[in-house]
Amino acid sequence: MTAATGGQSERGGAGGQRGVRGLEPGCRAAVVIHEWQRGTVDPAVASIPSLAAHAGDRAATKNINALTAAARAAGVPVFWSVIEPRADRVGTTPSCLLLAHLRRGALAAGSEAAGLHPEVVTAESDIWIRRVHGLTPFHQTELEAYLRDLGVRTVVIGGVSTDVGVPGAALEAVNRGFTVVVPEDCTAGSSPATHDFVVRTQLRLLATVSDSASVIEALRAASAPAIGRQP
Repeated sequence: MTAATGGQSERGGAGGQRGVRGLEPGCRAAVVIHEWQRGTVDPAVASIPSLAAHAGDRAATKNINALTAAARAAGVPVFWSVIEPRADRVGTTPSCLLLAHLRRGALAAGSEAAGLHPEVVTAESDIWIRRVHGLTPFHQTELEAYLRDLGVRTVVIGGVSTDVGVPGAALEAVNRGFTVVVPEDCTAGSSPATHDFVVRTQLRLLATVSDSASVIEALRAASAPAIGRQP
């Protein structure tokens, strides 16, 4: 979401150079795409049709592919955060409405619904973060350990949903001392109105809200030195 729609797209730099706050040259970053799975964003099998429709209407899968390809080319790690409940649902506690919906649904480890959107492009170097419970990629996973080991300071978060998962991931990242960037056109919500409201009133307080083209440009500019394990 850009300034024209009320969001916060923070760009600019010394001498008017274009940039994204949190992705300045030399800043180590990682891309985390949250729950871009068939059961969430593929209209053929999605359990919340309006969420899948919003993702499709804004070509978010295409934007995610462009973002992740640019990240890999810049030496920036790409993470796929997925929810994969056991078939018997042990460990997936219905402690809120969303998790109760998940527990009753068809999405389970090994199912068609658990796979990534069929148009998503992945690479062998990508890192998978899998969980059976919770609503964010940090909950009881190795994500923070990976980020620390790679010396990451800024987390670029995309995926679903802007209702809960994306702001939740941003909040958890900020609580852990990471800076967050959200390319808004790599996310989707349960409705356009809900998405716009959350981005405008909540996400901008937690993250630099930008767009995929600006983030790609910033990642390319910041690609030297490349991400690597800290000594």
